[in-house]
Amino acid sequence: MNEKPYSQACENNKNAILPILKTAFANTQQVLEIGSGSGQHAVYFAANLAHLSWQTSDVISNHQGINQWIDAQPSINLKRPLTLDLQQPWPISTVDGIYSANTLHIISWLLVEKFFAGVKQGLANHGRLCIYGPFNYNGKFTSDSNAAFDVWLKNNNADSGIRDFEAILALAQSAGLTLVKDHTMPTNNRLLEFVKSQP
Repeated sequence: MNEKPYSQACENNKNAILPILKTAFANTQQVLEIGSGSGQHAVYFAANLAHLSWQTSDVISNHQGINQWIDAQPSINLKRPLTLDLQQPWPISTVDGIYSANTLHIISWLLVEKFFAGVKQGLANHGRLCIYGPFNYNGKFTSDSNAAFDVWLKNNNADSGIRDFEAILALAQSAGLTLVKDHTMPTNNRLLEFVKSQP
């Protein structure tokens, strides 16, 4: 069997993210993780949030790696990945929690818009959305390292790039979401916590 995919960033940030998710998802029954990537966050958070069901999802090309992590570190509340393409209808009914890490700066802006359209349809009223990653504020990078990262992203894909917090907030509001807290995270990242306040 191939070696499991590995992200050092996931290992570095999971301990900082978990306490926030414990509070944000304290009353949540099912979390849909959008863009489960390597699967490392899923196995760690599911094991530490035993009161809820953690549903992984990603494009099909990432399923093998996610399943390898699930096989290595199974939890009864951890679900194998669904195929979720942001350009297609979501393959799941309403959930009361959605989590996504390091995705919005990778995908195109059009897909960011589709992400929030999907959240509007798929997140239950009073449900929570948590998004982790780097963001710009007032059109400016928060660090030299983020500015360099943005250059690297655009060199790999011209449609990617660190998103403006204000633009994300506007999309969230259009999806019926209210910002609960903008959490400061290590290494110039943020965790944006929203609640679905309108149908």
